Amino acid sequence: MSLKELRQKRARLQGYVWFVLPLVVVGGWFYPLLGFFLLFCMAGALLVAIYNGRAWCDWMCPRGSFYDLFLSRLSPKKAVPAVLRRRGVRVAVLSLLIGTLGGQLYLAWPEPEGMGLAMVRLLTMTTAVGLLAGVVVHHRLWCHICPVGTIGSWLSRGRRLHIRGECTNCGVCSKLCPMQLRPYRFSPGVMTDGDCIKCSMCVSACPRKALGFGDGFKEAA
Repeated sequence: MSLKELRQKRARLQGYVWFVLPLVVVGGWFYPLLGFFLLFCMAGALLVAIYNGRAWCDWMCPRGSFYDLFLSRLSPKKAVPAVLRRRGVRVAVLSLLIGTLGGQLYLAWPEPEGMGLAMVRLLTMTTAVGLLAGVVVHHRLWCHICPVGTIGSWLSRGRRLHIRGECTNCGVCSKLCPMQLRPYRFSPGVMTDGDCIKCSMCVSACPRKALGFGDGFKEAA
């Protein structure tokens, strides 16, 4: 698939889910039970991660899809600070948000609307942070510290990106990667970075056709 075709396909798929983010962030303040959709997204992302890494983050995540389709147009697309990918920072963000949500749910228990509103508050706050970070740095910056994404990267299994010896370290893959990963650094071999969202942008863009997913690609070398 050409890079143009892949971009069109991703945009089409993301078009099916992006609206869920504003629906819950805005509508949730009037209909708090919409907040429970957050639990569905969390469960879906973690289940997918077991079999296919962070593939959920590519287009199934409403927030990621919204940021790709709309926020990317306003983003300067600067390099995401490396410190944000450090385990300690990500664990701290994870702990803070889980603790905040847990406390809010405890206070609201057992009222469904109160619990739903607690999740709407958290989603609104984190979305605001993501929007600000996107306008200032990169539209996918939040994805580097997203608690669900962090856990997904730890659970990451399934398809791995293989880089064959034809790779010339040109860096094209890194320039197009939504997560700013550097597949060429693993050449020749398998990229073990759990933050790969399996978007295949690098595969389609590689001028040497040196990148591909799955053992079948490796064996074809």
